[in-house]
Amino acid sequence: MAQPEIATTARPRAIWRRTGGQVSLPEVHRTILVPDTASFWRKLMAFSGPGFLVAVGYMDPGNWATDLAGGARFGYALLSVIMISNLMAILLQHLCIKLGVATGRDLAQACRDHYPRPVVWFLWIICEIAIAACDLAEVVGSAIGLQLLFGIPLVWGCIITASDVLLVLYLQTKGFRYIEAIVITLITIIGGCLAAEIIFSRPSLTGILAGFVPGPRIVANQEMLYVSIGILGATVMPHNLYLHSSIVQTRKFEQTTSGRREAIKFATIDSTLALMFALFINAAILIVSAAVFHWSGHQEVAEIQDAYQLLSPLLGVGVASILFAVALLASGQNSTLTGTLAGQIVMEGFLNFRITPWLRRLITRLIAVVPAVLVISSFGEGKTTELLIASQVCLSMQLGFAVWPLMRFTNERVKMGEFANQLWIKILGWTTTGTIIVLNVKLLLDTFLPESVLKALYGFHGLPVPK
Repeated sequence: MAQPEIATTARPRAIWRRTGGQVSLPEVHRTILVPDTASFWRKLMAFSGPGFLVAVGYMDPGNWATDLAGGARFGYALLSVIMISNLMAILLQHLCIKLGVATGRDLAQACRDHYPRPVVWFLWIICEIAIAACDLAEVVGSAIGLQLLFGIPLVWGCIITASDVLLVLYLQTKGFRYIEAIVITLITIIGGCLAAEIIFSRPSLTGILAGFVPGPRIVANQEMLYVSIGILGATVMPHNLYLHSSIVQTRKFEQTTSGRREAIKFATIDSTLALMFALFINAAILIVSAAVFHWSGHQEVAEIQDAYQLLSPLLGVGVASILFAVALLASGQNSTLTGTLAGQIVMEGFLNFRITPWLRRLITRLIAVVPAVLVISSFGEGKTTELLIASQVCLSMQLGFAVWPLMRFTNERVKMGEFANQLWIKILGWTTTGTIIVLNVKLLLDTFLPESVLKALYGFHGLPVPK
């Protein structure tokens, strides 16, 4: 059966280098009906779901290590950084919604239809590398959770985690709502486990409130600044931008100006609420780390395994470590579900090339599992932290190449019509884009430049070399 194509009657062809191909995720495109005459709350329920799939990327295992390190070393001080990162995420995901609703294209399709073919291939390759890197962190995170809970070796944990491909395939045949339901269920488990950890750790309410207030000490303290960059860099995931601009199109809303405006409004509410829940998750990890480790002489705790071993003894609650591991396993497994969807969206969007979903997800999972198994088998289980760090560096390399096109497309009135960004959104958006790119370039330089070059570079600017 022929696949539906992107409607192009609402916009002249001249604004795109190429005409639209098939719609994004054709098997679930516009399959969820939005009732025209329903109440505000019924419409909100109809649009609810995609935001939580996106929020998963903001609470994946790659974030856990940075949040744990920030809380253990600096107490509640970096809560403001998590909050700022979340506000950036809310803005960027709103722009993804606008792009998907106003143009009928996801971000990958928009790049394919706008840029020359060599640029499209370059963007696709680095995006595939970023998705594989993100998948690697999620697979390793799930494997660590399985090891902590059941004593399963990490290599076998990575292989077991790969079986989620079958779950995604099964749920997608049942309908997109089933995928959303299991993701929301896992998020609820994560939130419940971490809420219990907060109760057990009895943090200082005054300290928490003070931590959400940004202050100059974050910039003045080089070590604090460096951990802050890690938190910012690990928060915004490039694959989320492609994912959200696609799955927002699973809703069957009116293809009119008022219908699109209403879709943008409700989808933004859904996304914002979900990302505020992600803010709670990330803040909870840092708060528990600060309350348990910072004032107990364990300020160097940065690895997930160390936190697991110390939680129950320090809190005097036997179930604390178990809940921590359950939340980690749910986080990793949740992230792999959405990561496989993003992989399908990226390949189909950039290349206008479709392969069977099971083969696409098998390829994506093997790209993540094989490096993890090889590294763990060759160098031992102690290298999992290095694997997580390497995955975050790969994500940092691709992030600017996703945010820049997003800002460019949503700023252009010829592409977006009346949904083009207003001036204040343009200012906020380009400020966010510039901040993300600068911080990630710094992270890459600190990672790859030799120490002698770093000393010269930081010395020239009168700054100490970060440790």
